[in-house]
Amino acid sequence: MEKNEIKKLVAYTAADTLIKSGMKVGLGSGSTAIEVVRRIAQLKSEQKLQNLMVVPTSLQTKLECLTLGIPITTLADPALKAQLDLTIDGADEIDPQYRLIKGHGGALLSEKITAYASVHFAVVADFSKIVDKLGIKFAVPVEVVPEAQLTVSRQLESLGAKVNLLMATNFAGPVYTEHGNLLLHAKFKSIEHPDALEKSLSAIPGVVESGLFCRQVNHIFVGTADGKVDHIQT
Repeated sequence: MEKNEIKKLVAYTAADTLIKSGMKVGLGSGSTAIEVVRRIAQLKSEQKLQNLMVVPTSLQTKLECLTLGIPITTLADPALKAQLDLTIDGADEIDPQYRLIKGHGGALLSEKITAYASVHFAVVADFSKIVDKLGIKFAVPVEVVPEAQLTVSRQLESLGAKVNLLMATNFAGPVYTEHGNLLLHAKFKSIEHPDALEKSLSAIPGVVESGLFCRQVNHIFVGTADGKVDHIQT
């Protein structure tokens, strides 16, 4: 199967397996997660899903929900009581302990707030996202307030990272995150202890959030090249 077909199959399988009427659901960002949104819209139109409270994690996801007629809310809604039943999101990398690198699209802050506010966290991905160790393919995105770009970069370099400010491709200047901050890419030669690194990055003054996600992942749906979906429960 082509990769886009695998992503759709994985997303549909996850939605069909996990999402039930009446749930409070966080919906992630990226090409695989957006297929979850489309499946929800389809099930909703078929009257198979009702009374969902949906929290999108990015402008992309929000616009897709609105286009498809899925009512949305935010975690600030008192009716949610600051907790979701489930968040489904994609990942850039998944290691053997199911820790993640996410957020290269610039929505990492909302993605992490939503994931960490959920009772259950599910990840949808194709087989190419599985790695032996985090950082092999992707840098760790680090969201920083603009005035801290240089000081944070220096701190990241002291931790062993090669640091680049993410620049836009369609206009002159840097990329801004969903919350109007800058996005640094911190490329480590080897991330031996992701949990400890996540805490270290959060402790740097000026860092808003990092793309290391080390909370427990309860469900992982991985699409394989032969068109199968492996569902792993932890």
